[in-house]
Amino acid sequence: MKKLVLLAAIALSSLVIGQDMVNKPVQSFQTSQYKANKKAFVESLLAKMTLDEKIGQLNLPSAGDFTTGLAQSSDIGKKIEQGLVGGLFNIKGAEKIRAVQKVAVEKSRLKIPLLFGMDVIHGYETTFPIPLGLSASFDMDLIQQSARIAAREATADGISWTFSPMTDISREPRWGRVSEGSGEDPYLGSEIAKAMVYGYQGKDLSLSNTILACVKHFALYGAGEAGRDYNTVDMSHLRMFNEYFAPYKAAIDAGVGTVMASFNEVDGIPATGNRWLQTDVLRGMWGFDGFVVSDYTGINEMIDHGMGDLQQVSALALKAGVDMDMVGEGFLTTLKKSLKEGKVTEAEITLAAKRILDAKYDLGLFEDPYRYGNVALAKKEVFSAENRAAARNTAAQSMVLMKNDNQVLPLKKGGTVAVIGPLVNNSLNMTGTWSVGADHAKAISLMKGLQDNFGKEVKFLSAKGSNIDYSEKLENIYAAHGKLTDRDNRSKEVLLKEAIDIAKKSDVIVLAIGESAEMSGESSSRTEIDIPVSQVDLLNELKKTGKPIAVVLFTGRPLALTNIKDTPDAILNVWFSGSEAGNAIADVLFGKVNPSGKLPMTFPRSLGQVPLYYNHKNTGRPLSKENTDKCEYERFRSNFMDECNTPLYQFGFGLSYTQFNYSEIQVSNLNPKGNQKIQASINLTNTGNYDGAEVVQLYIRDIVGSITRPVKELKGFQKVFLKKGETKKIIFAISPEDLKFYNNALKYDWEAGEFDIMIGTDSEQVKTQKIQWNK
Repeated sequence: MKKLVLLAAIALSSLVIGQDMVNKPVQSFQTSQYKANKKAFVESLLAKMTLDEKIGQLNLPSAGDFTTGLAQSSDIGKKIEQGLVGGLFNIKGAEKIRAVQKVAVEKSRLKIPLLFGMDVIHGYETTFPIPLGLSASFDMDLIQQSARIAAREATADGISWTFSPMTDISREPRWGRVSEGSGEDPYLGSEIAKAMVYGYQGKDLSLSNTILACVKHFALYGAGEAGRDYNTVDMSHLRMFNEYFAPYKAAIDAGVGTVMASFNEVDGIPATGNRWLQTDVLRGMWGFDGFVVSDYTGINEMIDHGMGDLQQVSALALKAGVDMDMVGEGFLTTLKKSLKEGKVTEAEITLAAKRILDAKYDLGLFEDPYRYGNVALAKKEVFSAENRAAARNTAAQSMVLMKNDNQVLPLKKGGTVAVIGPLVNNSLNMTGTWSVGADHAKAISLMKGLQDNFGKEVKFLSAKGSNIDYSEKLENIYAAHGKLTDRDNRSKEVLLKEAIDIAKKSDVIVLAIGESAEMSGESSSRTEIDIPVSQVDLLNELKKTGKPIAVVLFTGRPLALTNIKDTPDAILNVWFSGSEAGNAIADVLFGKVNPSGKLPMTFPRSLGQVPLYYNHKNTGRPLSKENTDKCEYERFRSNFMDECNTPLYQFGFGLSYTQFNYSEIQVSNLNPKGNQKIQASINLTNTGNYDGAEVVQLYIRDIVGSITRPVKELKGFQKVFLKKGETKKIIFAISPEDLKFYNNALKYDWEAGEFDIMIGTDSEQVKTQKIQWNK
């Protein structure tokens, strides 16, 4: 049965994504003739434009359907008629978008069509797991498929531009926006960035079902001090290039059409006004030829950074290389004055306008300004059964089994199951943060998923048991964007008694605890990253019943789970799984799908360890391996007196209902030279009782370098499905390209010497083989 389910899922994936869309870059359609035609068209149009109309192309107001800040746009229609708007965002619906586009192409002088953008982050109305959850799948085909489906739905509804993917590397779980990224690793983040760009943009942006992507936030947004959103970032160029820049560059190499500047400063200058970042690196070093947009009021916010008044910061942003001003209207209101005063040039304004017109040409908007948005198609495409089935499969593949003592999971069909917790019946929170286009009420709650799929075979009893938090004030803060926590005003004693009563009548307890959807996301930094006390108290009281407990963990970030880890029998991390959350969780809990997700970010034992990440460097006084393994304090070594150095759950960790055995590593050549390629392989055997998939991970350590090097770096992974008892040989090809890094002169190269080749199930449990690679 499990094999049939998997094969059906694979068949569905092929149908949805289409073979012609797999791993193909956007730029393949741009022939030399196409580029010549575009250049001639755009130059001709620019020659007809007034200065005001050029500046108008640089203006991106919000339509107000959904806002993320305090700024409000007004009299948009009049400005569109005057040619003073280049695009709009936060407007949803094919009919509304068509009506606004009609104003631009029928009432403005030059009839230049608008771009329509939206934060289509992890799906449009069919919502997939939050990006951190998607990353846990380690499945690039599924991730690309999720972006492809999002593009098809959004374009059918009129959207031509998405502010995704977010590729910010972060080692900081206090930062709520880790939920929107790919975790801590630059290699994994780079692979995901490429998959997302290919999924959104396809191989021809002028097709009516592909969408302009926007890599964000350039750059280093995930490294804010103390994990506080929008906060200061300060790091060396070596760290930037070796540890943080790779996913941005991967998106550029994949042909991403736009880039969004980040809020934070870089080298003491806000990224939005940082010419070294937006021009020297992005365009000069990496060859990016699309356009750069500020983040929401990012230009205006440079005033509070201390960079000058609105005129000064607007000129600073333009000269740095920012082409479009989101919401702030600093370009619209100050650039003419700055031009008269010689603070900017008309050539700089024209170049910015050209880049935006180029993007509109690539999207086919000059050929047909109404190509995006088809009411009949939207009714068929948006939130279709086919798309929801893909979301359900993807959600199941993203879940991480973190504990499973006594094989409590999968649950047996039959008997009585108590389903307890503050999110058991809350559909509004299943889609997670940044699900802007979703109809949250259509999402499948945990209880509904269990009842619909297994209600004929299992008796389910449900109770809330506790609120998300004892604090009503905090719950009100958590209920952002209409995602209510459904706070129950009965006393905690009454809630607890109700839960205990049904637990005593049941054979097993499924306890849904963790964060609510908006406890992570933008402007959701936390000083504590453990589970709220109200829910810990509930778990501890349920433990006293003696019934087996399987925790379903909802989270948008790594949590410090030390105070609960030993209490339940099983922990299944479901992140926030999207529209089909309840169905997908039910599939995994009852073994219809064998979990195969792996953690894309380290889970610490305690907040005091943060930042904690697998690819760290050694100090001159590293803690001995013996004391590291035993968590023993050792004076005058790099460790804590009151905590281990090791994480609670390491990067790449994830269990299965089955077991996998790794053979020793075989390397084709222990002494390669120059640009030779070698193969490293292991035999992987499914030794358990279930068919299942395993993410086999390749790590490399450069033992001696001209600069200090990490203790290991992810350099490859393969997701492999094995039937029980089956063995497969897993082969990784390794070349000098996998050994390269930026040296002290910021030259990207490799150095001869000893290397450890490691293959294993996660970043700690690996087999190792040493090689000597000479030039």
